[in-house]
Amino acid sequence: MEPGNRVIVFDTTLRDAEQTPGASLSVTEKTEIAQQLARLRVDVIEAGFPISSNEDFEAVRRIGQEVQGPVVCGLARALPQDIERAAAALHGAARPRIHTFVGTSEIHLKGQLRKGREDVLRMAAAAVELAKSHCPDVEFSPMDATRTDLVYLCEVIEAAIAAGATTINVPDTVGYAVPEEFGTLIRTLLERVPNSGQAVFSVHCHDDLGLSVANSLTAVRHGARQVECTINGLGERAGNASLEEVVMALKTRRDYFGLDCSVDSRELIPTSRMVSRLMGIGVPPNKAIVGANAFAHSSGIHQDGVLKERNTFEIMAPQDVGLDASAIVLTARSGRHALRHRLDELGYHLGKDELDKAYERFLEIADKKKEVFDEDLIAIAGDEIRQVPERYRLEYLHAVSGTGTVPSATVRLRVDGQEVLQTACGDGPVDAAYLAIQEATKAGAKVEEYAIRAVTSGSQALGEVSVCVSRDGYSSKGRAISTDVIEASAKAFVDALNRLAIKMGTVPPPAHGV
Repeated sequence: MEPGNRVIVFDTTLRDAEQTPGASLSVTEKTEIAQQLARLRVDVIEAGFPISSNEDFEAVRRIGQEVQGPVVCGLARALPQDIERAAAALHGAARPRIHTFVGTSEIHLKGQLRKGREDVLRMAAAAVELAKSHCPDVEFSPMDATRTDLVYLCEVIEAAIAAGATTINVPDTVGYAVPEEFGTLIRTLLERVPNSGQAVFSVHCHDDLGLSVANSLTAVRHGARQVECTINGLGERAGNASLEEVVMALKTRRDYFGLDCSVDSRELIPTSRMVSRLMGIGVPPNKAIVGANAFAHSSGIHQDGVLKERNTFEIMAPQDVGLDASAIVLTARSGRHALRHRLDELGYHLGKDELDKAYERFLEIADKKKEVFDEDLIAIAGDEIRQVPERYRLEYLHAVSGTGTVPSATVRLRVDGQEVLQTACGDGPVDAAYLAIQEATKAGAKVEEYAIRAVTSGSQALGEVSVCVSRDGYSSKGRAISTDVIEASAKAFVDALNRLAIKMGTVPPPAHGV
């Protein structure tokens, strides 16, 4: 069979990935994932191992009946009862395939099967013949191929093709191979097996040494034309070759591989998220292609480059895998360009001086938080836009509180250009800070309202405090944000006092109003 320039994508998420420790799917969930795999346009869905359980049988049966487009495959050991069960599950499917396998390495022959080479050779041929009697599309796998004697491996594959196998899968069952060695094995099999041209050669690589994708792609370069993989790289032990990585490597480096596949890469992120949700296994943030950080940039240099020209630091467009856009993650390493870009997107167009002040405030917050969110930026920008002339400025605050301790606060303020230091005790750290500020400013204002809320979630969230004060029939509101709610409370109070001073005419109003 002429391999051509197209790679068949064989997805075994519903069979091999479900063997991931902790993963379990109902028949309905398997069917839901299979429908999404059809939208992803994989070529083959290995829907389950029918003889392993009634639920697996039903999953293969339902997917074969309900999912249109891909070939639907059922797995079977090289045993008559397995093959009959797989055939029964696939009965009525539009495009069925039976995939049968047997161990061929000396380790498996002696340690598991307790059979000789000739016996296993006959088992393989008989299994393929039986499968072929039920289904024209038959796949055969010599399990643990990468640790199998090469001469014997060639004999088994030749016999399987002669018996009717249309696909020969070469599995690196325990993730033992390395790329150059594996690529050479595939090329050698294609050259030495006399009837190799009558079947598509496939690979199924495990990730025990972290080489499953590299091995799969090297095999493709050496003539393999089907790759067996799973969504999110799930599977037994360290998992399988990741479908999304294989697909995007072929698409992104078509200049190198010169090969195509049918997968609609825009469905990769939705498929990844569905599998993660239904299997209850999260995707690591640094996972290639589908991880939360795969298209996120936090380095100031990277952010500046991506904002000016995406391909400076991205080799794929996020839209190609189902994302709306790259994520600019604002952290302490981010620069002014990234901050201005995000504020502009949020509708805050600050002048140079306002941006400089906002950036200083941003860095203060970023030093205290791992990531600065949009809500934080809105609060920061709002603070800068709302700036008023300062009669009072808080320069230092130290508050003490705790069980069995009298709450107290020490503040240092600049009042009309003069430094004032004041200490007070109160019912709590905020009350103590307010009493100290009142004494330092002699403002004589009364606190009418006090409110606090978390701007974002988590223990590092910004606290936003708003305070309403009044005096002699005048009132004003102050607001401030900080990861320290005591500091935010004190700054909001001072902000309110400054605004009250403007209304009472003790300082001139700002040019843009209050």
